[in-house]
Amino acid sequence: MLSLHQQYQATLDHLYKQLPMFQRVGKAAFKKDLTNIIALCEQLGQPHEKFPSIHIAGTNGKGSTTHLIGAMLQASGLKVGFYTSPHYKDFRERIKINGKLIGKRQVVNFVEKHKGTLEKIRPSFFEITVALAFDYFAQQKVDIAIIETGLGGRLDSTNIITPLLSVITNISFDHQQFLGDTLPLIAGEKAGIIKAKVPVVIGETQKATKAVFENTAKAKKSPIVFADKNISVVEREVKAHHTKYYVKGRVYNFNNLSVNLMGNYQQKNICTALQAIAIFNEISDFPKVTESNIQEGLGNLKELTYFLGRWQKLGENPTIICDSGHNQAGVKLILQQLEKMDYEQLHFVIGMVNDKDIGKILKMLPKEARYYFVKANIPRGLVADKLQAKAKEYGLKGRRYSSVKNGLRAAKRAAAESDMIFVGGSTFVVAEVV
Repeated sequence: MLSLHQQYQATLDHLYKQLPMFQRVGKAAFKKDLTNIIALCEQLGQPHEKFPSIHIAGTNGKGSTTHLIGAMLQASGLKVGFYTSPHYKDFRERIKINGKLIGKRQVVNFVEKHKGTLEKIRPSFFEITVALAFDYFAQQKVDIAIIETGLGGRLDSTNIITPLLSVITNISFDHQQFLGDTLPLIAGEKAGIIKAKVPVVIGETQKATKAVFENTAKAKKSPIVFADKNISVVEREVKAHHTKYYVKGRVYNFNNLSVNLMGNYQQKNICTALQAIAIFNEISDFPKVTESNIQEGLGNLKELTYFLGRWQKLGENPTIICDSGHNQAGVKLILQQLEKMDYEQLHFVIGMVNDKDIGKILKMLPKEARYYFVKANIPRGLVADKLQAKAKEYGLKGRRYSSVKNGLRAAKRAAAESDMIFVGGSTFVVAEVV
């Protein structure tokens, strides 16, 4: 008789082998079609219709914004489901309730119970994960679920829900091979989550995309709000585990809002999340999220929601930071944060995936850093010698290593106590160190 852990591992192995997973294999797993998820949820009894939700899309900041909103709702006493992707360490990170991962037993039982349906429909890895999340949230009777899209929005598997509120964080270049090669085209795909008469919050007002969102909202008769027009969030002080902010706006004003996240780029996500909560308070029948709920939720965010991978401190003397930002806009924000840090020498442990135009990112990186080129342990990982050769074209120098952990070990050996080690370039590199 297999133990629960062995059954769980066997179930995951089955999912990874039988079902294409975009994070691992890339384009071959991407389906521009909602047919499978619609059929799957019909077989499950339409679980996504049994709980209210908030739907979140955008190029960067989706995960942070999901957790910021969820933490505030949790602090107000609600039972909150979280659906996010990808995971770092454990598949179960994708599906949580009040920060607690879905049980291994629930994963095993779901796949076993619906084996016939899965064999008939042949869903992708992402589709079955979405269906599992919806089924679990319905069974557990969550008060509300925060649902993060995977790629895009319009044809994303999560886009069969009709939420209370839609949120789009921002638009920048990522996954152009699927979503289009201009910002308006990408925005059009993200705007696909806007539903008829459902309010939508746009996190950042961007000249190239503003009209796309306004026109879509108008066509759908959906009230639209641009968060950065209503709320200003400014970093005030950085502590060991919290950042303090001034918040000024039409609804909320805080002189000293403590948030259990690091990274000055979180200002944008906090702005978006606060605007979302303000709209939520207006439209929902739930008790109002109070200012004290906001302070409690954001002050205890990681403990409440089990949040990983964003500007996460892994060590001191030398300071070791990892962050999963991996596209041009995400890397730009990371570099801005690094410029604010005090260190003698920057050591950069970096790995990337093999299906992106990495030149645009490599040319942004500081030439004075020492680089440790690595390959994440997934099929999509770019082999370290190719990354090293490409980086050399942009004046980035360093050695290659056979694994992420070996690269990090080498950086630790080389770094002085006053140095900084940064680990990133890909979610999958970060997954191996958190």
